[in-house]
Amino acid sequence: MAEPAALIVPVILSGGAGTRLWPLSRLQRPKPLVAPAGGASLLEQTARRVAGRDAFAAPILVTGADDADAVAAQLDAAGCAPAAIIVEPCPRGTAAAIALAALRAGDDATLLVMPSDHAIADPAAFRAAVASAAPLAADGWLVTFGIAPDRPETGYGYIRRGEPIGEGAFRAARFTEKPPLAMARAWLESGGYDWNAGIFLLRAGVWLEALARHAPQVESACRAAWAKARGEARRIVPDADAFAGSPSVSADVAVMERAERVAVVPVEMGWSDLGSWEAVHAAGDKDEHGNLLAGDVVAPGSSGCLVRSDGPVVAALGVHDLVIVATERAVLVVPRGESQRVREAIDALLARRPPGGGAGG
Repeated sequence: MAEPAALIVPVILSGGAGTRLWPLSRLQRPKPLVAPAGGASLLEQTARRVAGRDAFAAPILVTGADDADAVAAQLDAAGCAPAAIIVEPCPRGTAAAIALAALRAGDDATLLVMPSDHAIADPAAFRAAVASAAPLAADGWLVTFGIAPDRPETGYGYIRRGEPIGEGAFRAARFTEKPPLAMARAWLESGGYDWNAGIFLLRAGVWLEALARHAPQVESACRAAWAKARGEARRIVPDADAFAGSPSVSADVAVMERAERVAVVPVEMGWSDLGSWEAVHAAGDKDEHGNLLAGDVVAPGSSGCLVRSDGPVVAALGVHDLVIVATERAVLVVPRGESQRVREAIDALLARRPPGGGAGG
């Protein structure tokens, strides 16, 4: 009888302020720890996609020192006991974060690397795609999951499909980051391009070997930091001085754009990076008037709005296509379609505060 397949180890990356979702997400409350559409936080949703499933082991979390306690608390709330929480002494990008998880898991482990600030409407489709890609990862491929584009989006990275290498899988021929609008339109019309969701399936040892070849400073710094790591079994802090020696670089730039055996598996799973309040509105459950309402809010006579409150009662009366977000310390009101301008509010608030002050929190 064949040996049962080893369990896939989820690696959840939890970091980044996500200031495009200000005032809900900010430096003191990063995007993975909030629930933009209400309900469970994005981190909890990510953990629950793989928790309690026969194919998956307990996850490894990689996060920053400022968020480690909140991450642990939210995992407990989600009923998810992590194998380890790796606390980065400083941010050094996803290439190094995955390397730390790979060193913790061991060379033979298959890692499912997931950002914790995305939404997936169809988790079953996601898990099915992971299962279909598992043989490729076992064979030494670095697998990334692609999202079929439905608009000429200029804010995402794209992957061009190469030749088929198996059912539903293709060699990744080229990675392109945030193309201009004309190019995005042409790719949408021609087909054969997928959005890069930043979700990977790979063997830990293969990742470390690829890093050693294509980004040796990252690999050596992470190994040195891991060798001097301190902490308990469930919370591990790599050596700060050694880890600071790693370049800050993404997994795509360090390895995926350079390695030979990179595969893309397209999947339709209702994915969104929730990178703006428009994206939150598009992905959420709306009422018959197109309103997404969360918290203690009412919106009689209103349509096409996103209205949420984490504090005061909000009454949006007869308004249309607005984003209204109220927290305990700040309120945002902006036309839907222009919420990328929240950076202007943050800059204005920072300009009027003394050094060291935050924006609304």
